[in-house]
Amino acid sequence: MRVKNIFLIAFLLITSVASAQFDLGIKGGINVNKIDGVSFKDEFKYGYHLGGFAAIGLGKKFGLQPEVLYNQNTLRVDSSYTNAINVFQNGLTNVKLNYISIPILLNYKLVGKFITLQAGPQFGILIDQNRSLLQNGGDAFKKGDFSMLGGVQIKLGPLRVNGRYVIGLNNISDLSDGNKWKSQGFQLSAGLALL
Repeated sequence: MRVKNIFLIAFLLITSVASAQFDLGIKGGINVNKIDGVSFKDEFKYGYHLGGFAAIGLGKKFGLQPEVLYNQNTLRVDSSYTNAINVFQNGLTNVKLNYISIPILLNYKLVGKFITLQAGPQFGILIDQNRSLLQNGGDAFKKGDFSMLGGVQIKLGPLRVNGRYVIGLNNISDLSDGNKWKSQGFQLSAGLALL
């Protein structure tokens, strides 16, 4: 239900500022992320993201940039952690989490039209859990992740290059052992405005 409301708000904003500057494009890049918690190694792992964005100008300095991204995050389970889910059968210790992420960013132009600061919330919906890895553990992760992100975007004509820091705000563990898992990471991406 929360996702439907987000799409409705994004649609209303897009239609209400149709006369403003509007760009629509595609983007992709790398994720460098980790999960903080006793069950994961304290290391950053690589993943990727692909998707699309809309940039809506709201005056000379401000803008709104909703996006829809497919995010893949890779994690390594700490070998010293043991519990009822028995993730170490067959020597498997890597976990891949795939999310549909919906960031809604407020843009603030710093230097002309070239450098923009970005900040806002991101809603992530878990769409795939490497279930073979979690053998008998049931659902080890909740179905969603709420994050905040901030970063900078450089605009060179239709090309967009950005770097962001993402920090998860909620506990994504669905286990009853009391351990909290929170995500954090960096995203580097390039995009191309098509309209």
